[in-house]
Amino acid sequence: MLSAKSLFQEIIDNDESFALFCSIAASGESQGGWENARIAALVPPDERDLAPKIARHGADEDKHGRIFNALLRKRGLEPVPVPSETDYTMLLERAGIGLAHDRLRADQPLTVQDIVTYLAHSRVTEQRASEQMELLRTHFADHPDLGRAVKMISNDEDNHLAYCHEELLRLARTGHGRAIQRTLRACALNEIRIYRDVSLAVMAHMGRILGWSRPRAAVLAAGVHAVYVWERFAGWRRMVSLAMPERRDALGGPATVAPEFA
Repeated sequence: MLSAKSLFQEIIDNDESFALFCSIAASGESQGGWENARIAALVPPDERDLAPKIARHGADEDKHGRIFNALLRKRGLEPVPVPSETDYTMLLERAGIGLAHDRLRADQPLTVQDIVTYLAHSRVTEQRASEQMELLRTHFADHPDLGRAVKMISNDEDNHLAYCHEELLRLARTGHGRAIQRTLRACALNEIRIYRDVSLAVMAHMGRILGWSRPRAAVLAAGVHAVYVWERFAGWRRMVSLAMPERRDALGGPATVAPEFA
């Protein structure tokens, strides 16, 4: 029976597909760590209280990258090149979602509108990350090799999502509500398209590695397209709603360490 658990189990049981999976994940997390570190360094004076939280977000992302690389080392594997069509973070940046890397490389302070853009982008992408890690946590929390990593990363992603909700609501109360909703909607609609394209590319690479038949590959591709259709017409709304989270000040302390991985 074809299920999310059986599909992922097949991927992690094969060294080549597992190496690709971990390499894609590590690359995206490390890129997110760099982006957040630069944003924290460039926060405008009126938002300086946000800088430690942004830095904590970046430290968490760096930690996740180290965890995925440690999982590779535990299997005696090395990271592999990430195909450009599977590079979710790079494709988001090319589509104009979030803050451009050229902007982050400059030493000019960001504006409050830049912070709105950053938080809206994070709100959308952290929704995706939280859901993906919750899926893995549901099926692999007790896995001898992946369980501890999955639970740690899942908890961090939930913290990141809570932080985005809380900070966007704070900014909405200071008069940025319309800009926030406009930016959230644009980010969500672009993200679901990129997520579809990346998912199809990843499935194509996994299918080649694992020798999937044409009918099986077609079924999986149809599933990706079906998710996109649902998200395009209705599901995107879950990415733009804002509600005060149960986890308040989720990034208010220092980043947690992962000595068992890093």
